[in-house]
Amino acid sequence: MKATFLDDRGVVQVSGDDARKFLNGLFTTDVGKLHPGEARFGALLTPQGKIVIDFLVTQVPASEGGERFLLDCPRALAQALTDKLNVYKLRAKVGITNLSDQLGVIAIWGGAVAAASELSFVDPRHGDLGLRVIAPQAELGGIAAQAGAEVVGADAYEAHRIGCSVPRGGLDFMYGDAFPHETNMDLLHGVDIGKGCYVGQEVVSRMHHRGTTRTRAAQVLLDGLSPEPGTPITAGDKSVGTMGSAAQQKGIALLRIDRTTEAIEAGTPLTAGGLTLRVADLDALQGAPKQTVA
Repeated sequence: MKATFLDDRGVVQVSGDDARKFLNGLFTTDVGKLHPGEARFGALLTPQGKIVIDFLVTQVPASEGGERFLLDCPRALAQALTDKLNVYKLRAKVGITNLSDQLGVIAIWGGAVAAASELSFVDPRHGDLGLRVIAPQAELGGIAAQAGAEVVGADAYEAHRIGCSVPRGGLDFMYGDAFPHETNMDLLHGVDIGKGCYVGQEVVSRMHHRGTTRTRAAQVLLDGLSPEPGTPITAGDKSVGTMGSAAQQKGIALLRIDRTTEAIEAGTPLTAGGLTLRVADLDALQGAPKQTVA
């Protein structure tokens, strides 16, 4: 079993009598169905349906002062998320606080792990990603030891994430420039199509029901060196996508579904920066469901 301190993750708290209703009216995921000890993957979108920020949201066990929710999000964007939510707050009875200097996040994977604390939860995106724990910074080391996990560096977790075909914002796609379906949020339990309105909902629903997604994140296999993130991917003289993160001869790429499929069927190799790559699973690129957990 392994554990990694996710120093790149921040924590934002939303609490108060209206917290659940407030978040449910903004996020792609159904916070109304969330219970303590669980988490949901979701995002805040622009009105045009593009991802502002994605996160894991969990509910804190009941306490005085209304319900409390914690958002496990990119640390570099935690204050921006706090500010954005405060803009939407209006008269809602909620408090929004950036707790990134107090709370940290650890991931534990590679074995059966019991709940490590009251703020531990199974990563809802993919069953193999394991458990995540939110706790005061000083307690994270003790939590890993209690779980019997070997503490490894961030590179090990990144390789594990890429092996699970889970995209990461800022590397595999750019915030403000990608739709949820393009980053496979619909396949990773990040979009609840049947829930009520939220910011950007009309665009997401239209893409889902009309099948208009032109680009998908897909795992690619590399024979040697890895192209740098952002390197254009081509098939002959046609642009088919952009390279994202890579580790241990696997990577994540944003690929045009039609052009990539056409190239594969024609036997035209895909290259990025002069390096050859292959799509690991064409069905996954075309939007087939992945093996994930609810």
